[in-house]
Amino acid sequence: MKILYIKKRRLETLLLIAVLVFGTYLLFFSKTPIITTLTGRQQRLVPIYYVDTEEKKVAFSFDACWGSAYTPTLLKILRENNIRTTFFLTGFWVEKYPEMVTRISKEGHEIGNHSYSHPHLNGLGEEEIKEELVKVGKMIFELTNIQPHLFRPPFGEYSNKVILAAKKCGYQTIQWSIDSLDWQELGIEPMAQRVTEKLHPGAIILFHNNGKYTAEALPEIIARVKEQGYTIVPISELLYKENFYIDSNTGAQIQNPPASQ
Repeated sequence: MKILYIKKRRLETLLLIAVLVFGTYLLFFSKTPIITTLTGRQQRLVPIYYVDTEEKKVAFSFDACWGSAYTPTLLKILRENNIRTTFFLTGFWVEKYPEMVTRISKEGHEIGNHSYSHPHLNGLGEEEIKEELVKVGKMIFELTNIQPHLFRPPFGEYSNKVILAAKKCGYQTIQWSIDSLDWQELGIEPMAQRVTEKLHPGAIILFHNNGKYTAEALPEIIARVKEQGYTIVPISELLYKENFYIDSNTGAQIQNPPASQ
């Protein structure tokens, strides 16, 4: 029995050595998918959630999907405060309110793409995703003579497939770092408090054009943001245009340090 036990131990040792040797070979010499898999993990794509900056600038953004009753009031408030923002429009909203699309653009606000039908894009193929973006992009251009270049995925859902498809259509994918939660209809003060307590340099703030309390809360939010010394700009004015990367863990758009002389 002792001899069998010793032989078994030797066999286990030999098997362990064989596994280690084979693993080392695959890691350093083989062209198998192991290295590809590790590299793939490092290539996870994320949208821009906020901009890593010390400047006290933030961007307001409004998603437009259903309804337009409060939009004229929003535009009036923004105009009175000399503020320009970014509106992400869906195609069916553009079809229903073309005069509002024109008005938003004429008042100096940036228009972004929010897909045509507001679907769950992760469940679509690449060509279907492109079709969603191209269709509404053409509609916006026909009304404003401006080609949108920012895209916000419906429901905030994304994947490498979605981001790459958007990029191939000429879009940067944008999320947000502060959600006003106006869609939950919590009331004016809770919404104003939520936004201003979470405020930070480079923030992208999410509102909806037809939120029940959004228009009523907006003047208070603007006042509190300005009191903290922040400037409100459209998203494109917040973003770095070149020499940047997006942190895959936080979604921060970070500018690369200048090259050493």
